[in-house]
Amino acid sequence: MKMTRSVARVVAALFIGSGLLSEMAQAHDTATGETVTVAADEPIPHLPGKRLVAHVVDYEPGASSAAHHHPRSAFIYAYVVSGAIRSRVGDEPARVYRAGEAWFEKPGSYHRVSENASDTEPARLLAVLVVDGPDEQLVIPDPQ
Repeated sequence: MKMTRSVARVVAALFIGSGLLSEMAQAHDTATGETVTVAADEPIPHLPGKRLVAHVVDYEPGASSAAHHHPRSAFIYAYVVSGAIRSRVGDEPARVYRAGEAWFEKPGSYHRVSENASDTEPARLLAVLVVDGPDEQLVIPDPQ
């Protein structure tokens, strides 16, 4: 577990502290107060047909993502870089994760809740996904 956190901190520092995020593709949803930045999207050389994708999700105070799921191929590691994130995946109870804490999501998981746990402070999440190469839509919103 310590090794995983150390790796996540290094990855987060590289992308977030280096200014690389300003050069990456961003999508800001003014309705939800969420900004998603694609920090990496690369094929995995020793795993043919797989790629690693890293998203940095910035939440304004009180902001949230719509309920969603990910492709059946998506294995996800989520790491809270700053602030606090409330998350509920599948039938598990909602939990608040603070900076330095992380969780995994199994392929095809249903993400019922993903939101900033604070109404006054921003929060930042690093999501690292291993997916099938052809999977393009990595966040699939629930039909409304």
